[in-house]
Amino acid sequence: MLLPSPWRQFFPGMQAFTEQQQVWLDSAATAQKPQVMLDALCQYYQNGVANVHRAQHAPGERATRAFEDARRCVAHWLQAGTEDQVIFTKGSTEGINLLSHALAHHLQAGDEILISAYEHHANLLPWQQLAQRQGLQLTVLPINDDGHLDIEYAIHQLSPRTRLLAISTLSNVIGHQQALEPLLTAARDMGIWTVIDGAQSAVHQRPNLQQLPCDFFVCSAHKLYGPDGVGILFARKQAAQALRHWQFGGEMVRHCDYQHAEFLPAPLGFEPGTPSTANIIAFAATLVWLQSLDSSAIAAHEAALHAQLLSGLQARGMQIIGAPNCALVSFNAPGVHHADLALLLGEQGVAVRAGHHCAMPLMQHLGLSGALRVSLAMYNDGTDIQRLFSALDQALEILQ
Repeated sequence: MLLPSPWRQFFPGMQAFTEQQQVWLDSAATAQKPQVMLDALCQYYQNGVANVHRAQHAPGERATRAFEDARRCVAHWLQAGTEDQVIFTKGSTEGINLLSHALAHHLQAGDEILISAYEHHANLLPWQQLAQRQGLQLTVLPINDDGHLDIEYAIHQLSPRTRLLAISTLSNVIGHQQALEPLLTAARDMGIWTVIDGAQSAVHQRPNLQQLPCDFFVCSAHKLYGPDGVGILFARKQAAQALRHWQFGGEMVRHCDYQHAEFLPAPLGFEPGTPSTANIIAFAATLVWLQSLDSSAIAAHEAALHAQLLSGLQARGMQIIGAPNCALVSFNAPGVHHADLALLLGEQGVAVRAGHHCAMPLMQHLGLSGALRVSLAMYNDGTDIQRLFSALDQALEILQ
């Protein structure tokens, strides 16, 4: 059954791909952009630009108003309460690096950081490097054969030595949406800092940070149909007060002389320099547009496509990595190297991702050198899946 996508029409890139006979199945890496985002970006530049904050002229005031309206829009989308809990970054990677530096002064040799075995490098390496610098214990929470985290086991691993828990709600390799609330609640009750990497999950399930008991939450605009180079760091008010400034420059200063400086609190104190104003405003326009859509219909469409994708791969004897339940499937063809298969798919106009997916320790744990990954978004339809299977069948005839 070919499942149409009523949202495909809003994405010029998908229409261009259709004309080029290309199929985009790599949205977990980055998503295509809706026309509303492109319009907002062009409008900002075409109306004249100015730097934000401190300006004494009308263009600067206009830019500042639009920029801070964008912050309020992001806070509303996050269901986060007040906008002063939203810090703009370059992406999830910078947000997590910010935290690994800004919280470092709270950690002492012998303290423990917990992560899961399925973390992306962006939510592994900042904590790994912090642990090495300060003599901390980095403990990896194991996953079962399906790639799922055992929540009860993880709760039992929390101890007085545990100072920070950093974990993703959706693995970019296994594609399993994880319910973390019991673990986060247990950590909060023990006074443990909690960091959620929402880079993969946020596009498929709108966050509700008034209900999710975490101290910090990060995600990236480019995976959320927004522009490149913009990220969100949500810092709950009490948690934000514990952060130490980590980058320095203009915008963040309350008072400065040649020998001393005082800095603003969050959010401006953690946004030194000129921000990516146009992209942030365009991202806010994207979020407003996303909230105007039927999220239940989108979720049902993505789930139906995912089931069709998983069924077709299993019917062809593919080795499925874990037990995916959301948006993507990683797999290998028996006896075929993933890079060779990806190359032949690409030559037939089907774009998928191949390799370790920035999760090398996970691949090593699974005994794999890599895998192919097919990832879905609202603009994909049944024709895309059909094209994938046709290209896959032809590639396997050559390789197997």
